[in-house]
Amino acid sequence: MIFYSTNGQAPAATLEKAVVKGLAEDKGLYMPERIKALPQEFFDNIENLSFQEIAYTVADAFFGEDVPADDLKAIVYDTLAFDCPCVKVTDTIYSLELFHGPTLAFKDVGARFMARLLQYFLKKEGKGQVNVLVATSGDTGSAVANGFLGVDGIHVYVLYPKGKVSPIQECQFTTLGGNITAVEVDGVFDDCQALVKNAFMDADLNAHMQLTSANSINVARFLPQSFYYFYAYAQMKKLGLADELVVCVPSGNFGNICSALFGKKMGLPIKRFIAANNANDIFYNYLQTGKYEPRPSVQTIANAMDVGDPSNFARIYDLYGKSHAAICADISGATYTDAQIAETIKEVKSQTGYVCDPHGACGYRALQEGLVSGEVGVFLETAHPAKFKDTVDSILSESIEIPAKLQAFMKGVKQSVPMSKDFADFKQYLLAQ
Repeated sequence: MIFYSTNGQAPAATLEKAVVKGLAEDKGLYMPERIKALPQEFFDNIENLSFQEIAYTVADAFFGEDVPADDLKAIVYDTLAFDCPCVKVTDTIYSLELFHGPTLAFKDVGARFMARLLQYFLKKEGKGQVNVLVATSGDTGSAVANGFLGVDGIHVYVLYPKGKVSPIQECQFTTLGGNITAVEVDGVFDDCQALVKNAFMDADLNAHMQLTSANSINVARFLPQSFYYFYAYAQMKKLGLADELVVCVPSGNFGNICSALFGKKMGLPIKRFIAANNANDIFYNYLQTGKYEPRPSVQTIANAMDVGDPSNFARIYDLYGKSHAAICADISGATYTDAQIAETIKEVKSQTGYVCDPHGACGYRALQEGLVSGEVGVFLETAHPAKFKDTVDSILSESIEIPAKLQAFMKGVKQSVPMSKDFADFKQYLLAQ
């Protein structure tokens, strides 16, 4: 498969280059030159397939030309050692629980898949150490750190905004040590993301060390997230509820919903999508006005969505031929304040007994307000609510249980490198490594 840059000024790249480099030379994001439609018989029989079987079929369409079948199958099956159930919340709204991986967040799949694929290419070419730079507003850092922990030939630097991720999220990537280094940036997520992107474009750093990204700007991170949507469709089809299916995606950097839209282009018969935002409503405003106007992010209780300039908007824009009308035909938007998110968490728990995390609450509310007669909705519950324990406990006036997986992280000792948001400081630090 050949990949091109969304900025259109970089040379075409192989899958290996797109994965190892992460970002194109012109600062654009890599896109596959074509998206293969999956055969109708796959969708006719999808409800009878396992998560792994579904995921391998999808992965083969993206990566099968470049990775031998046995190797790709091993990567997929190693990545997906768990299922993601669809749980009924109301008669018309279901939660796709994406928190059954090692860090209890949806990004576990993309991070683990990328770690295994990157390792495959490094071994194949006999290359030296690769240094992964990843900016996080919460769950990306923990998923990437744990997905890459102990992987030979790869060192990970997790950049996160000081004081703006939950304490449990912070534990999941600052207590690991080994080949994982946490960098605590005195700024917001957008500052972390800017440091990563500037590092990729810096000639001195690239001469000093081999750099790549594990953010959703990397094709190996965001494309595997499409597996979820095929699996959700399969589960809902098994229940006889897939004919008028609407999927709502809590959205921050837009890698997740971007992968869903790739799935739709491959033939996945989901009727439409809703992108749910918190107060960082840049995409919502784009849908209303046709103007994409990034701005500094603001801090909310749904912190993983605190993104003021979502990178993957460039992919969505490219995927739909830069047509506002075409984008709006498949996606609608919603935006919620902290007060509305808290109100929704409380309401859902009171009326159904289901506990949403702040991000999932945005998804539930958007479906509650946006479904029309005959439609059934699935929202993505992107992380276990205990990862936001202080927030959820305060809203519900009760103490939710912390799963054993999270308790284990909390016993570790924090190790982090303090960093300003000045690129010169970050560059100096990396050059010393």
